[in-house]
Amino acid sequence: MKLGFIGAGHMAQAIILGLLGQGILTPDEILIHSAHPEHYQPFAQAHGLQDKADNQAVVAAADLVILAVKPSQASAVLAPLVPRLQQQQRPVLSLLSGVSLADLAAIVGDQIPLVRVMPNLNVQIGAGLTALAANQAAQATVLPAVTQLFAGIGTTLALPEADFSTFVALAGSAPAFAYLFMDALAHAGVKYGLTKAQALAIVSQMTVGSAQMIQQADQAPWSLIDAVASPGGTTIAGVLALQAGGFETALTQAVDAVIAKDQAAK
Repeated sequence: MKLGFIGAGHMAQAIILGLLGQGILTPDEILIHSAHPEHYQPFAQAHGLQDKADNQAVVAAADLVILAVKPSQASAVLAPLVPRLQQQQRPVLSLLSGVSLADLAAIVGDQIPLVRVMPNLNVQIGAGLTALAANQAAQATVLPAVTQLFAGIGTTLALPEADFSTFVALAGSAPAFAYLFMDALAHAGVKYGLTKAQALAIVSQMTVGSAQMIQQADQAPWSLIDAVASPGGTTIAGVLALQAGGFETALTQAVDAVIAKDQAAK
C-alpha cells in the first residue's frame, strides 16, 4: 500500500513515524508533498520518504491520500485534484477538524470514498486513539482497510461525525492537558527538593499506572479515588484542595473551548 500525504504538519509526521516505527509501511511506501518545502523536506529526507513534486503527483501514485492541511485550505487544495481523484477513484482520508464528510463531498463528489480520520499525537509511538467516520462510497472496502491501518498504531473507534468535536477535546487536545498536569505536578516536586528529571519520572509512571487502573479495574474513577483517600489522610486533603481551586471546572471549560474552536475551524 502506498500512502500519500498532502500536508506535512505535526499530526502527519506523527502518523508517518508511527507507521514506520511499527513496521506497517516502509519509507518507499510513503509519499509526501507540502506547500512549504522548508518545513517537510528535511523530515522526508531524514526518513527516506518519497518527496513528490506536487499534489497531483501524490494523488497519481498513492493508493490512499491523506489530506493534512489547514481546514480553511480544504477547497483550494482539493479542487484542482478533483479530475484525477474522480478518474482514479482515489480514496481521500481527511485529518481536517471541523470539515465534515458532506463538506468534502461538496468539493470532490459523492462517488469518491471519503474517510474522516481523527488521531491523537500518541500514534507516533503506536499508542494512539483514532476516531473514524466514512461516507457510503468508503464503507465496504476502504473503511475496513483504513481501520486496520490505524489499528497498527493504536486503538480505533468508529464514531458518528456529530461526536467528532467532543472526541477532539477528549482525545486529540487532551494530551496537552495531561502534559500540563504532569509538568505542574513535577514542578511541585521540584519545589520540595526533587530534581525535575526525578519528578517527571515519578509523575509519568504514576500517570501510566493510573490510566491502566482505569482501563483494567471494574470501577469508576471516583471509586479508585476513594480507595486512595484514607479518612482524615493526606490524599483527601489534596483532592479537596484541587476541588477548591476549580480543577474540575477548569477541565470542563477547556473541553468547552476546544469544542467551540473545532466547530468554528472551517
